[in-house]
Amino acid sequence: MSDTAFVWAVGFLAQGFFSARILVQWVRSECARRVLSPSLFWALSLVGAWLFLFYGWLRHDFAIVFGQLISYYIYIWNLRAKGEWQRLPGVWRWVLQLSPVVAMGYVATDAPRVVARFLGNADVPLWLLLFGLAGQLLFTLRFVYQWVCSSRIHTSVLPPGFWLFSLAGATAIVCYGLIRHDIVLIVGQTFGIVAYSRNLYIGYKQSTQKLTTT
Repeated sequence: MSDTAFVWAVGFLAQGFFSARILVQWVRSECARRVLSPSLFWALSLVGAWLFLFYGWLRHDFAIVFGQLISYYIYIWNLRAKGEWQRLPGVWRWVLQLSPVVAMGYVATDAPRVVARFLGNADVPLWLLLFGLAGQLLFTLRFVYQWVCSSRIHTSVLPPGFWLFSLAGATAIVCYGLIRHDIVLIVGQTFGIVAYSRNLYIGYKQSTQKLTTT
């Protein structure tokens, strides 16, 4: 397998986990007729994020790497809130928790080279990098918003604002992927846009039903 094929394989595998999490959450929400936050959604998110960090590094794409760092630990928090994290063997918990830290520590050992590698990528001009970062920031903020809402009620939920952030971020990332000719981003986020819209609709119907019954 060539280096390029390997990079694409990692990207599609990561996106496969992200698409699977959306499908699982969507199907279970459709069956329950309300927006759910299943444990498998967060487990698939964590594995996908770990792989996507690796993909972003291989692609020399700072926007992708940046987009995964914060949400990575929010996935772990949600698994803890659901009591699933504690079921993992201790070794796996340590590996998953320390992987981003080790990666960032490695980056810090040669900061000038890393800055030149990511920010000086000739394939990604500064304006496009900033646009990609903005899309990833929106996508990351959805999990920050979800974490804040869940922390307040001490349980893992996916509130309506989460899906609004998701729609805005996914649209920006699809545009970024189109400009960069990145099929991994385009395919994954286009599917996501459909699921995010559907979750907003399910949540809206759920809220209107509550109003009519009170």
